[in-house]
Amino acid sequence: MGDYTRWQIGDVRITKIPETMLHWPWKALVPGVTPELLAATPWMSPHFVDDDGKLVLSVHALVVESQGRTIIVDTCIGNDKPRPTRSFNGLATPFLDRLADAGFDPDGIDAVFCTHLHVDHVGWNTRLVDGRWVPTFRNARHLFARTEYDHWIATDETELFGDVMADSVVPVVDAGLADFVDMDHRITDEVWLEPTPGHTPGHCSVHISSGGQDAVITGDMTHSPIQFAYPLTSAADTDSAQADRTRAEFVARYRDTPTLIIGTHFAGPTAGRLVRDGDTIRFDC
Repeated sequence: MGDYTRWQIGDVRITKIPETMLHWPWKALVPGVTPELLAATPWMSPHFVDDDGKLVLSVHALVVESQGRTIIVDTCIGNDKPRPTRSFNGLATPFLDRLADAGFDPDGIDAVFCTHLHVDHVGWNTRLVDGRWVPTFRNARHLFARTEYDHWIATDETELFGDVMADSVVPVVDAGLADFVDMDHRITDEVWLEPTPGHTPGHCSVHISSGGQDAVITGDMTHSPIQFAYPLTSAADTDSAQADRTRAEFVARYRDTPTLIIGTHFAGPTAGRLVRDGDTIRFDC
């Protein structure tokens, strides 16, 4: 099906497995973005904003190979899921074929980590078989930050997103495949969770460090790289003030460093570095 974007961080290999692309009006997700801000950030085109000025979002999983373990970070929207949002409803994508084409067997996945439990990050945890939602990655331990799981198991957002917990999370727990972990959990010596709360209470990014090189997978700590340049809150943030603080701290920690930032929803090159650009930050990819 084609080449897959890959990055090498020391001994760790990261592979992007695409599911779908979305073109949304900014007001739907990052309402503070204006034509003036886009004009002031020409580096956003053409990858992250389309010719109509809309936000371009990629929905993809990232497979991380470290110390003999194969880890999927975020599992996209999934097929056949009933969802109120048209872009998410009843998809029929060749995601598993793409995964296989990139060299990964679902039964060979050792661990699944969901940066948070929103609809577009847990979908392929399960697939529909004979009318039942069953785990897709049957041999994998599914890692959920305890803070995140406890929040969503007690929160009903079915009207907004569909019954995400019931069809994409609980079947994995019921199958005995779930581990509830701290927000700084180490998956391997080279891969660990980095707490980035605000978008959701237990949201975690993923830090990769090997051979003197570093990368961070953002999750939805940031939906678009323009949020590195300006303090722009996402409409989907659970706690906007905390999310703003988290993004500001992230930029302060990683700007002008060689750390590769890999955006969970960044289209095009998907990865880049944070560099100073006058009074703001540019995502240099």
